[in-house]
Amino acid sequence: MTIEAEGTITHQSFGLGVWALTASDTTYELFEPPPELQQEGLMVKVTGNVRDDMMTVAMIGPVLDIQSFEILGS
Repeated sequence: MTIEAEGTITHQSFGLGVWALTASDTTYELFEPPPELQQEGLMVKVTGNVRDDMMTVAMIGPVLDIQSFEILGS
């Protein structure tokens, strides 16, 4: 399922750490986020696919495979 979401990038310290997008309605675990998005507190708008076919160690929310993004600020 493809979605568009706006929110803040956060780094969660589960295991080796995981990058997440905290949106208004949910927190998404980012699947292999590009280096440009690996910045705590970054405000972004992303388009991507929710991966229902995988589980993770952190299990902080749906896994989001980013297809495109726009940086809105920091």
